[in-house]
Formats: sequence, structure tokens, C-alpha cells
Amino acid sequence: MQNLIRNIAIMAHADAGKTTITEQFLYFSGQTSRPGNVDKGTTQSDFLPVEKERGISVSSSHTSFHWSNTRINLIDTPGHVDFSGDVERIMRIPDGVVLVISAVEGVQAHTETLWNALRIRQIPVIFFVNKIDRVGADTASVIFNIKKELNVNPLVIQATDNEGDNEVTIRNLWDKDFRHAELLEHVIERDEKLLNNYLEGKEPEFQELDNQLAQLIKSCAVYPLLFGSAKTGLGIEALLNAIVSYFPPSSGDPLKPLSALVYGIGHDKIMGKIAYVRVFQGAINNRDLVHNATQETEEKVTQVRRVFPGKYEDTGVVEAGDLAGICGLRSACVGDLLGIYTEDIPEMVKLRTPLIVVQVNAINKKDYPALAVSLQELAAEDPALEFEWLREESELRVKIMGWIQMEVLERILADRFGIEAKFENPTVIYKETPSSAAEGFVQYWMPKPCWAIMKFRIEPGERGSGVVYQSTVTVNNIQQKYQSEVERSIEGALKQGLKGWEVTDIRITLIEGEDHPMHSRAGDFAVATPMGIMNGLVNSATTLLEPIIRYKIDASEDLLGLITSDITNMRGIFESPEIQNGRFTLTGTLPLATSLDYPVKLSSRSGGRARISTHFSGYRECTDEQGVIRPYKGISPLETAKYILKARRAIQ
Repeated sequence: MQNLIRNIAIMAHADAGKTTITEQFLYFSGQTSRPGNVDKGTTQSDFLPVEKERGISVSSSHTSFHWSNTRINLIDTPGHVDFSGDVERIMRIPDGVVLVISAVEGVQAHTETLWNALRIRQIPVIFFVNKIDRVGADTASVIFNIKKELNVNPLVIQATDNEGDNEVTIRNLWDKDFRHAELLEHVIERDEKLLNNYLEGKEPEFQELDNQLAQLIKSCAVYPLLFGSAKTGLGIEALLNAIVSYFPPSSGDPLKPLSALVYGIGHDKIMGKIAYVRVFQGAINNRDLVHNATQETEEKVTQVRRVFPGKYEDTGVVEAGDLAGICGLRSACVGDLLGIYTEDIPEMVKLRTPLIVVQVNAINKKDYPALAVSLQELAAEDPALEFEWLREESELRVKIMGWIQMEVLERILADRFGIEAKFENPTVIYKETPSSAAEGFVQYWMPKPCWAIMKFRIEPGERGSGVVYQSTVTVNNIQQKYQSEVERSIEGALKQGLKGWEVTDIRITLIEGEDHPMHSRAGDFAVATPMGIMNGLVNSATTLLEPIIRYKIDASEDLLGLITSDITNMRGIFESPEIQNGRFTLTGTLPLATSLDYPVKLSSRSGGRARISTHFSGYRECTDEQGVIRPYKGISPLETAKYILKARRAIQ
């Protein structure tokens, strides 16, 4: 049964046609009587009201259908960069990905981001160049840019005639009746037996060659490229055949202990929370008691379901290699491990970093508690939101990717939870780092019983290195169980620095310290660690770090002076422009804080003749005047007396 399953995802930059392809898959496989239309809001995979109205996917959708006696579990992912967090989580699930590229727009910024992540994960990919019937379609240019921008030479197994026209057709360059000589040699040269036979004048049977091609694709040695028009259904059947023939079958042993990953959360009016899981080993049955290793809980499964367009099927069981929706796991969050960890479960690949933090306020004050609970629920579904509830200030914060995500969250809160909310005071997320090397000391021994004395060395780290911690103190001075508590407390101690931002790119070394055989408790070291770290930061001082984006601007040559002037005024850097056929391409870096609204300004000032694409580049030092300093939220560890009372719950 396992060999008859393919777990796949469709990914692309926004508006490349992913959802329309999904609709055609469902139509061609007989799951629906007609393909849905994105513009009319009739698609099966875009099911949220906001998706139907905007015509964009804001969350992944899951469906199953059959093709050539094979069940295909399909995940249609969001294409807009604001919803990259969803794609990051899905990246751990599929055995193959269809990467869609528009024949008109070509390789775009998010295409490159997705491709780099797919290469890191070593997931087999089929390129599908869509919209070949649209005016402006240029498949030769797309292939050239795939080679240039993505640094890969795709295996083009089809050709087009009359592209950019409704009469466009597709010719196969690889089938039993015709094998393009260059393709033939490309496949044969990777196998010694096939190559020797070929050199001796014995051309293998097509099935043997096709099997070899499938192995090359599954091992990520080659990446096939097909053409089509999702709007008309052209090329869809060939794409489905390629998915079944060339993507690896699902794997896993249903008799082994359970190992599964929660990759999504859904909701049902009757059953409540649905945890979407991929089972890597073992099986989950109705009424099983499932151990959530992440939450350290055990919960009973009330239903195992498979999702189809507009309906679901209670399957009663999901086995290794398969996907399913599990009802009854009320504590489950995205990213949770069910059962035991195995090497089959891949690590997360980061696509984008949230760079904006916003406050969320209820329009009706009485909705404040319900809003906080709703945001907690949304953060469980999308951990990238990093929801923060500052109870003392009655302040709710979330981290977002961009303005569209903010608008969508407002709509989801209204549609799903019935709460009118507004997102206010958007602020670029700065960070801070030690300005110099220094030492921090803490002596926490009053009021007894307590005893934790430590000295830390604080040093600036390499840019992008994060937090590096080590201890040179022996267990004779501080027992290992207390030292483990110190290490666990480091992350929390760095949430806010002297300027109100997370501290990063820092090396921390515990260099001295002592415990007490009678008075010390593990909690003493958890309380003392932030005091010692903050004391060290006072001595080292901190420098603000601001997020930097890398941009690429394509515009007509007459706008070059205007745009380079804009870049300079925004404290940006630009490289030598590439000029060709009256247009130029300009690349460089910009501070996010000065360029948040530049895409809108650029479009307006250029009359739509300029395009900009951006992606996060990293953090760079800036002055206090260029950045934002904000007050410490809560009681700072520098306010020693109040902080200790708060930590010991003597005050609220």
C-alpha cells in the first residue's frame, strides 16, 4: 500500500498559479466536476473567507486524490512571502515538490528562497512553467533565469510551440516514441552499465531509461522541467504522470513504534481541533492513547480522517508514510512530535524571519481577555507569530512578516473568533549586542533560604552567530544540576537587553561561582542568572542592530538617477547596475526601517515601470538615533530587590 502513496507539495511565488493547478488536479482525477476559479472564489483549497475574497492562499490546504492507481496527498502552500512560516513547516513533510514558475514573470524573489530551502532539504523537485498561453510568455528566458538565478540546469523534457497564444501546444521530448538525443545522453552518462551498452551501439529500452531518469530525480541529481497552462488544463495530465513516475513513494514501517510530526492545525465545528500529521513510523488508530513528546501529554484519538475536497473520510487508522487529520489532540501545536523521535523526521529550514512587531488591541475593551486567548490559539498554529502577553501592561504583541499578514490576521480574528481588533504601532524588530567584553557578577544569598553566586564573562560574538554559552566552572564549585539550570535560563535572560530588545551575537562564559550545600536550590540559579547577565551588559554596554534587506530593482534606464538617489537617502548601498535593452537591474542592501514603504513609493513614482523584490539579509549595527530604544517591559533584573520579590512571588 505504501508504494501507492505520493506525498507532495506545490510551492511558488504568489500568483504563479499554484491553487489553479491544485484545482485542475482535483478535476482531472475525478474528485470534482469542474475546476474552481481563484478570481471567483470557488476553489476547494482556498476555503477561508479572506482567501476567497482576496484570491490568495494565506494558509496551507490539504487534500487527497487518486491518479494511476496511486493516492496523492497534496499540500497547496501560500505563495505570498508574508506567510513563509507556513511553508517552512510544510517543507518537513513532502517527498517531492512541484515548484511553479510563471512563464511571464519568471524567477521571482520568493522562488529563489524556496529553491534554496528545497536544495538544503534535498527534496526532489519538478519545475512547472505555467501560463505559457499568456501574452508575454517567454519560456527560453525563464529557463535562462533558472540557470542564472537558481544555479541549476533543469532537464527540459518538453518543448512549446506558439507560446504566448491561446493556440500554444506542448511537444514531448522524452517518451517511448521520441527521445531527444541530448536528454538521452544526459540520462545514460550517469549509469555505467547503460553508458557501456550505448557506446557499444546498444540503445536501452525506453522503460529502462525512464527508470534511470526516475532514480536521478529521486536522488536530486536532476530536476525535470515541464510546461503548461493551469487555467486551460494544458500540461496537467503530463505533470500528474511525472509526479507518479518520478517522485519517490512514501516509506515507513507501520509495525515500528510511533513517530509522527504535527505540521498543521485545523478546526471543525463539531470535532474541534484537528492536528494534521505525517506518520514516519508506526500507526495511529481511533481511540489510541497518543504520547505527545513535545508537550509531555497523553491524549486519546477520537477520529482519524483523510481530507477530500469539501468533505472528509473517517479512515480509522493512518500508517507510516501517510498523512491524516487527527481529532482529540487538544494540546497539540504545530511542530509537536508524537511518539518517539527518529532520524526520518527532518529539521526545520528557515525561509524568512519576522521583522516587524505590532501591538494588538481589542476595539471593544471587554474583548481583551478573549483576544488574548484567540492570539494564543493562533500562535499555536503559527509559532512564528511569537505571541507575547504582557499582563502587567495589558499589552498583546505579535511578530509579523508584513502588512498583508497583519490585515489577514485582523480578518481571521473577526471571522473565526468574532473579535474586532486593530493592529497598531508597528515597529521594526531591532536587536542588541554587547559593545565590548566585560564581566557580570551576581551574589544572590538574601533573603534566605537561597544561595547562588556567579561571575560571567560577556563578549561580542560574530554577526549572525546568535548565543554561544559555555562554563569553565567545575562541579565541585557549582553542582551540574545547578549549572544545567543556568544554561536553561540564558535564553530568557536575553529576551530584553538594556535598550529593550533581544540580545544576540553574544558569547557568555560562566567563569566563577559557588553553591551552598544547605541553602542552594535549582531555582536560585534560575533567578540569579538574569541578574548576572544584565550586570554584565551594563558593564559592556550594548549596540543596536537593525534588520537589513537585500533588494533587486528592475526598471527603465531613465529612472536610474532617481532610484539611486532614493537608495542613498535611505542609507542604502547599491552595486554597479546591469543595463540592457533600455532597462537596468540594481542590487544592494537597505535598512528595513527606512524602506518599509518603498515598494509602494517606487511603483507610484515610476508609474508602474519599476519592480522591486527583497529578502532578509541579516542584522547590522546602527546608532541609537537611527534605531529605536524602548523601555524594559516588566521588572528588570537590574531592579534587584523588586525583581527578587517578583521571582519569589512575593509581589504580583
